[in-house]
Amino acid sequence: MKLATFIKNENERLAVKLGNQLIDIEETAKKAEWAEVITDVMQVIQFQPSQLQELEKKVNEAVSNGNAVVLNEEDLEWGPCVTRPHKIICVGLNYRKHADETNAPYPEVPILFNKFDNTLTGHHSEIAIPAVTNELDYEVELGIVIGEKTKNVSKEEALSHVFGYCTVNDLSARDLQMRTHQWLLGKTCDDFSPAGPYLVTADEVGDPNNLSLKTYVNDELRQDSNTSDMIFSCAEIVSYISQHMTLVPGDLILTGTPEGVVFGLPADQRVYIQPGDVITVEIEKLGKLTNKFVEEKALTYA
Repeated sequence: MKLATFIKNENERLAVKLGNQLIDIEETAKKAEWAEVITDVMQVIQFQPSQLQELEKKVNEAVSNGNAVVLNEEDLEWGPCVTRPHKIICVGLNYRKHADETNAPYPEVPILFNKFDNTLTGHHSEIAIPAVTNELDYEVELGIVIGEKTKNVSKEEALSHVFGYCTVNDLSARDLQMRTHQWLLGKTCDDFSPAGPYLVTADEVGDPNNLSLKTYVNDELRQDSNTSDMIFSCAEIVSYISQHMTLVPGDLILTGTPEGVVFGLPADQRVYIQPGDVITVEIEKLGKLTNKFVEEKALTYA
């Protein structure tokens, strides 16, 4: 199943992608007179498999019966496909060729850092380039969304605790990131983690370490790799993190970026994200996530 979030009357609403149609779940539930109305993707992430199958069955029946309310994706205001993760945990330098291009040694254990929910935004949202950086970089990343409470899980069992996967752009202000040994400042400006358009359930994805991923800047291909190049696999990452903290449903894990980032180029060839740039990150089976970048407007306070 493919889940999405859209914004209506300033509220986050749940949608399900079925074939070429994006279904408004709340309006469909009312029209089809469902006993329960589900309005939030975070509710679905906590579903048991039988509940998820029941939701899919109801949506299919609504389409067949003419009760499905279909959204016009061209006019939609998209939200992040995961709206309120308790934790956003990121893995740095997790692709061999990316480590190579930045002349960094391969890490012996996963390098972890965190982001916050202020960084979340959706497909087609405009992202303001903060005035405090001159070196904003793109990073296509596979996002893992946890589906059940997870502590000390083995590598062999780790993926069974995953609800689904999504496409994320881990935006990084390199000058802020490298200002100190801690990367947090360069990773946590507003809207620095667009995620979506879809959250795709694990059963539709299969092996998460065999997916192609790409980045386009103004239609120019910049990153072109496969999740098989990860140093630490998705299962290893989930297992490792769970040894140190309890993961809960909705937690979002960003698994690192492949080669092709601006920071990997020689210094005299680096052209960072500029106002007017349109960047699309794409992962096989998960979809394309596109954002336009604009100049930050000065804010005044009374």
